[in-house]
Amino acid sequence: MKRCISCGALLCPKPLLAISGMPRAAQNIPDRAQIKNDRGITAKLYACTGCGLVQLGNEPVPYYRDVIRAGGFSSTMGNLRRKQYKEWISRMNLEGKKILEAGCGQGEFLKILTEFPVRAYGLEHKKELVKKAKEAGLCVECGYPETETAVFKNGPFDGFLSFNFLEHQPDPCRYLRAIAHNLKENGTGLITVPSFEYILKENSFYEIIPDHLSYFTMETLEYLLNRCGFRVLKKEIINRDTLSVIVRKNPKPDVSGLVKQKSSIEAEVNKLIRDARKEKKEVALWGASHQGFTLCGAAGLHGKIKYIIDSAPFKQNKFAPASHIPIVSPEKAMENPPEVILIVAPGYTGEIAGIIRKKFPASTKICTLMTDKITEAGNPKRKGKEK
Repeated sequence: MKRCISCGALLCPKPLLAISGMPRAAQNIPDRAQIKNDRGITAKLYACTGCGLVQLGNEPVPYYRDVIRAGGFSSTMGNLRRKQYKEWISRMNLEGKKILEAGCGQGEFLKILTEFPVRAYGLEHKKELVKKAKEAGLCVECGYPETETAVFKNGPFDGFLSFNFLEHQPDPCRYLRAIAHNLKENGTGLITVPSFEYILKENSFYEIIPDHLSYFTMETLEYLLNRCGFRVLKKEIINRDTLSVIVRKNPKPDVSGLVKQKSSIEAEVNKLIRDARKEKKEVALWGASHQGFTLCGAAGLHGKIKYIIDSAPFKQNKFAPASHIPIVSPEKAMENPPEVILIVAPGYTGEIAGIIRKKFPASTKICTLMTDKITEAGNPKRKGKEK
């Protein structure tokens, strides 16, 4: 069974459409000597059972890494690119920044980019096109986003361009992630692909060619981009038949608060234990939960606290993972009760404090680990003391 080149799910076993007599490729047009060996193929269009991307089940054309475009010489297309560049550069504050066109051909659109106040770079697989681009005075390197960890020359970049190239890729995820790897944090991109909605609307079966493996709708394009670490900021249809999106690389989450909180809470717990030891008191923790286990391990509480108390029978008489602190029942703890109990059981704090007040000695100090600190629970006077 074939799998989706976008999400990896199985393709529907039956093709949506099969077109026989198709050319093997749109390029490499045969001459008179070659036509005797030229044969058509059957192109089969499948839908993914997962993300829904429509795609060819055929092998990619041998030149899928190369950019071959005729529209780059069109004044209509040139004006469209100028309009896109102007909006994108302004919207994403890219003045003076480094922009990479991934798959730039001989630099038709890259040349237009140099009209704007940015630093323009190109990446192209076909050596002859790289040579032409350099002869035109453009900064273009020979290469292709082959692996997710590849490092491009002149990077990292603040933004990237990809014009009607993504649909050619047999592994579009790898292509996009390779680019993301060479972007700065919060890097941005401008991407265009042919619209499958347009093909369906116009019933233009002749738009299906072996060079194009993916047939994106806006929904399946956005899904792919999200999966590859990008968030779509703007999406639109341009030139009637093309999807255009502006994306931003997903930033890494800011965990500085977690780091600070970890140090703070660890310090508070260890201070609680030190202060108790000075008074020759023992500390126990109540709550054999993942919160309690993490705290015991991260704060290095092995050998520092008496045990962990928990009411769940299946946890009792076992040991906390990593810290190996014994877990006991409340009844067992009452046989030799600690003087200080730290409750680490979000959602059950009030209930546990009530049990301690009712069954443990009145002198027991009850502390609770709240969101960001340890607080001492009040110990109201009881009507009677347990002997």
